[in-house]
Amino acid sequence: MKVSSKGEYALRSLLVLGQHQGTVMTIQEISEKTLVSIQYLEKILLQLKKLDYVQSKRGAKGGYLLHKSPENIIIGEVIRNLEGPLSPMGCASITQYEPCPLEQGCQLKPLWSLVRDTIAYVLERTTLEDLLLNRIRLMKGEDFVVFKE
Repeated sequence: MKVSSKGEYALRSLLVLGQHQGTVMTIQEISEKTLVSIQYLEKILLQLKKLDYVQSKRGAKGGYLLHKSPENIIIGEVIRNLEGPLSPMGCASITQYEPCPLEQGCQLKPLWSLVRDTIAYVLERTTLEDLLLNRIRLMKGEDFVVFKE
């Protein structure tokens, strides 16, 4: 899984809108706060609108605001909707599995599956509200356990 600039800018836009929840923000204001060009931001906000994360208001006082509350915006869902599967390799993907001719007896697939599960575990349990309230805890190396059978 690689988060592209589109995914990062979408999350930054959601954060800005979450910081100004209930307030209509112009695309210019969002652009200034995210440092994303208006042209690129228009495309991203259109996708976020189609995915029902934001809504737009027309007119002189128009702009964008969150459509869902921050506690209902799950970061894993946003990334999956914009970027595709969370798995680093197609053979380990649950949602978009791609077979591999070396898969039978592959010693790497368990590693890719663990990476996928770890990424999904973190992103599926993180909401926009968690980010807004700085509730993300950095994990130390000893927090990770590899289970052996």
